[in-house]
Amino acid sequence: MFMKDKAEGADDDPVASSSVQRPGSNGGSLLDVSDVHVEMGGNEILKGIDLTVEAGEFLGLIGSNGAGKTTLLRTILGDVEPSTGSVTIMGRKRAKAGMVGYVPQKVQLDPDMPVRAKDLVALGLDGQRFGIGIRGQHFWNQVEHAMKGVGAWEFADRPVGRLSGGQQQRVLIAAALVANPRLILLDEPLANLDPANADDIVSLLNQIRNVQGISIVLSAHDINPLIDALDKVVYLASGRAVVGKTDEVITTDVLSRLYRHPIEVLHAGGRVMVMAGETSHAHSNDVDAFDETKAED
Repeated sequence: MFMKDKAEGADDDPVASSSVQRPGSNGGSLLDVSDVHVEMGGNEILKGIDLTVEAGEFLGLIGSNGAGKTTLLRTILGDVEPSTGSVTIMGRKRAKAGMVGYVPQKVQLDPDMPVRAKDLVALGLDGQRFGIGIRGQHFWNQVEHAMKGVGAWEFADRPVGRLSGGQQQRVLIAAALVANPRLILLDEPLANLDPANADDIVSLLNQIRNVQGISIVLSAHDINPLIDALDKVVYLASGRAVVGKTDEVITTDVLSRLYRHPIEVLHAGGRVMVMAGETSHAHSNDVDAFDETKAED
């Protein structure tokens, strides 16, 4: 939910070479992830990831538990150092303070925690300053502006632990936006939300990128709530990825090559379903059975 500074590699991989899109450094991208490998505890968690994000682009990072989604987001943030490869934001190996906003995986907030919603958003600005600083009128105006922009100002004075799941997500998004970043990363923001609240959050994020030109990278298990908003999808499995437009990536052929196992993609009732072997998965991207390396997710 706070703003982060940023980090900085190469092995050949059969899936990487067969990716739908394997963009290289073009100098004009907001975010450029180039041939990134990450090892943890002797296991290779990310295996040659390549992707770019342009200004104002909405990218979905899709995969099941253990696919490496959280590891990739933390590598972009600079919390995890690549074994090889590089991550640059606007051509820099370390982004300027405030350039990247982050909404972490949802944690259970104590309903009795005496922290108001606006105090949580204010932490997104405190992280950009040296020392404690003075919270003057301009400071609180920025907090108010960020909260109004996501429809959260009406509950700004309520304890954050007593808000609904959808309201808490709006507060966390405001905290990520309050320092006016160029890019925001969201780790499973739709998890545990009912379909109506999930749709509301996706609509809100789509509006933010359209109005403010902010780039968005959002991780999720299920692509269905995101399909209409996404410019590109990164589908991760066992640390490998394919990148491209949704209709290019979510196909029987591409996902079978990614998982190295027969996969069938079906379209029914306006939803996408991914079937592995004889088993159909309700959340269209749950194919944990074929994850070779369990990573953070």
